[in-house]
Amino acid sequence: MSSKTRWLLRGFLCLALCPGTAFAQDPQAWDRYMAAATQAYQQGHYAVAEKNLVAAVQEAEKFGPDDPRLATSLNNLAEVYREQGKYAEAEPLYKRSLAISEKALGPEHPDVATSLNNLAELYRNQGKYAEAEPLFHRSLAVREKALGPEHPDVAPSLNNLASLYQDQGKYAEAEPLYRRSLAIVEKTLGPEHPHVAASLNNLAGLYDTQGKYAEAEPLSRRALAIVEKTLGSEHPDVAASLNNLARLYDTQGKYAQAEPLYRRALAIVEKALGPEHPQVATSLNNLALLYHEQGKYAEAEPLYRRALAIVEKALGPEHPHVATSLNNLAALYDEQGKYAEAEPLYQRSFAIREKALGPDHPDVAQSLNNLAALYHAQGKYAEAEPLYRRALAIVEKALGPEHPQLATVLGTYADLLRKTNRASEAEEMEARAADIRAKHAVQNPPK
Repeated sequence: MSSKTRWLLRGFLCLALCPGTAFAQDPQAWDRYMAAATQAYQQGHYAVAEKNLVAAVQEAEKFGPDDPRLATSLNNLAEVYREQGKYAEAEPLYKRSLAISEKALGPEHPDVATSLNNLAELYRNQGKYAEAEPLFHRSLAVREKALGPEHPDVAPSLNNLASLYQDQGKYAEAEPLYRRSLAIVEKTLGPEHPHVAASLNNLAGLYDTQGKYAEAEPLSRRALAIVEKTLGSEHPDVAASLNNLARLYDTQGKYAQAEPLYRRALAIVEKALGPEHPQVATSLNNLALLYHEQGKYAEAEPLYRRALAIVEKALGPEHPHVATSLNNLAALYDEQGKYAEAEPLYQRSFAIREKALGPDHPDVAQSLNNLAALYHAQGKYAEAEPLYRRALAIVEKALGPEHPQLATVLGTYADLLRKTNRASEAEEMEARAADIRAKHAVQNPPK
């Protein structure tokens, strides 16, 4: 479990705000609110989008309780809440939207599949994988039956289910879904469509996670070439592909190759989206991590601080992305031995994650592990041990007993046990961590 978190740009979710309901022909109030909300959402102005969507819901209520426009409004408002990390507010709206769509359109309509997908994505964001999986499966089944197994809209369902498995370390289950998604969009949309690039990026990300860099790199390069050709060299999707290719080099320690890609990605999103867009924070965070990993702390710190300021302003002080920024800045101080500066940042990151994501989310375990390691490094073993124990319990419950993150926590906890003269307990944990790593090495051999 890394002490630092990188924001990966993984593409091609079927987002609720994509046009899908044909009720925008007359210049009515509902249409105006929806159009304004969509524009604000695309610009990252979520508070403005929220205000317009609340008004759109109020207008749509006048059309009747089963009107598809109400379902669309509720769904889109839920999507804006989800983007802001307001998961408790989003869930009932997604559920009501789904119920309206099922009643108005029937349980096997493609729009129902979209509602199922969005509710599932909310649960995935919260680490509620058991709740998300059947919804993703049902969304996929509805689309396959209604549209056919090779329709382009089947590809996002495959992609999202694959992402769920990837989050849980179930790489063998994820890969064939990513591959099938790629095959569908290549066949139906052509080999140079932007959706092909997104699928290539996702498959490359899976290989990157597994350390299969030789397989990942040509996919990332091809994805970048496609979006540059089809969308132009300054499109935000080009920045996403640049970030992903840079990440691949970064992971391998090829910092000289990664840095110009990260810098170009940052320049693109600043120009295309404005200097305070959340995607700018993502690029700043990634460039900061590159410097951080090289021990260039003076270069990393102002980038982390600017990323933190952007996400606090754009998303609010309790968004999970704020927790990520806090965590990364804390790790920077931690590695320099600035424990007094690191501790309150780790603690705030932990508090945000626990509130926003729930007490059993893997990101909460990461925060616990990082805070425990901070105390561990200072010899505060009594403070560290209960945090390690809770982190272990969360990871095992959320991700299963053989996930790589569990091996990481077991290893750090074992070190504490050795330092507190409990060698036999430490050996048990070390053996278990080694067994987990060995199993993953067998399941994911380099090719």
